[in-house]
Amino acid sequence: MLYRKVIMAIADGSGDRPHPLLNDKTPLEYADTPHLDRLAAEGITGMIDLIGSGIPVGTDMGHMILFGFQPEDYPGRGPIEALGIGMDVEPGDVVLRCNFATINDEGVVLDRRAGRIRNNTAGLADALDGMELIEDIRAYFKPATEHRAVLVLRGTGLSDRISDSDPKAPNDGQPYLPVEALDETPEAKRTAMAVNLFMKKAHAILASHPINRERMAQGHPPANFILTRGAGRMAQLEPIATTMKFRGSCIAAESTVLGVAKLAGFEAITDARLTGSIDTDVELKAKLALEQIARHDIVYVHLKAPDLMGHDNDPLKKALTLELFDRMVGLIAEQLPDDVYLALAADHSTPCEVKEHTGEPVPVVIYGPSIRKDRVTSYNEMDCAYGALGCMSGNEFVRTLHGLMGYVKKQGN
Repeated sequence: MLYRKVIMAIADGSGDRPHPLLNDKTPLEYADTPHLDRLAAEGITGMIDLIGSGIPVGTDMGHMILFGFQPEDYPGRGPIEALGIGMDVEPGDVVLRCNFATINDEGVVLDRRAGRIRNNTAGLADALDGMELIEDIRAYFKPATEHRAVLVLRGTGLSDRISDSDPKAPNDGQPYLPVEALDETPEAKRTAMAVNLFMKKAHAILASHPINRERMAQGHPPANFILTRGAGRMAQLEPIATTMKFRGSCIAAESTVLGVAKLAGFEAITDARLTGSIDTDVELKAKLALEQIARHDIVYVHLKAPDLMGHDNDPLKKALTLELFDRMVGLIAEQLPDDVYLALAADHSTPCEVKEHTGEPVPVVIYGPSIRKDRVTSYNEMDCAYGALGCMSGNEFVRTLHGLMGYVKKQGN
């Protein structure tokens, strides 16, 4: 068997729709992306639906599929986030993904991300960590990427069958949602009560916290509330690296992506210079990707910024983030070893006009040795629809890469 390697570069949420501010082009069509276009012209292109036509996915589910998991493997967002930040989770714990948010006195959510707070969240989290709730339930709370955080509930008689308190985008201006049990079990009702109590106590603590007083004095929205969603328990999944018998690593700043990487048995690589926004160091990401592929079989390198600009309905900035992605990919391509494929992908579409994930397919490219080139010459949603890969599922795309690497077994004799 001929074995080769893969670097997959993921532009989070890069798929979009034509926008009037971009002369009715998508951000990918509008952006100046000579390196992405060269890879498309010299590689094989197509489109992928992460699960199936028209089905939106979250960043967590989208990346689980790109790493090789099946949709039914999904453990919930909370456990993935906990893995990503290295938080201890014990059997029986219920884990929730959280946002630092801003609410008014009536409980209306003014900003689901507290102005995309990214400084001093550790100080706020410390004030909530270890909180005692009902009976023997204790709350453990840690900050994650920027405005995100993780809540672990530990105690007896807990359930992850509870609803979200987050009204979700684009619903700033709506009240937060009381958490409810999703079944009639005493465990679900007890857990919902505990989360509602945590939110109430957290608001009382955060509203008067010195960090928030300083934020308000500087004209920033206070991070005075915790929104919760994605309750789950840690799943016992066989890592993809073990199943496929290869070595993998992932370079990212976003805790969700790092958590999926750890779940897959990949080495998770991050650095303070790697942020989840437009100010990330793409030169460092490219350098790390090339270093990692020397001792791994597959390396993922992730850029979060396009997704943020989609959520913010800023098509011009989204185009700029895709030019940033182009620069990172160009640096990798310049020094790509002869036995390595370079794949381009996204975890979902985040159209600016929607400000949320949608189920539209995203463009993909595979570039490298002995590839069957097609006639597409540009990397975007419109041109790649004519590519030789056609429109495939996310699992089919990943299996195609594993096959090129030499890790897919022949069926039959």
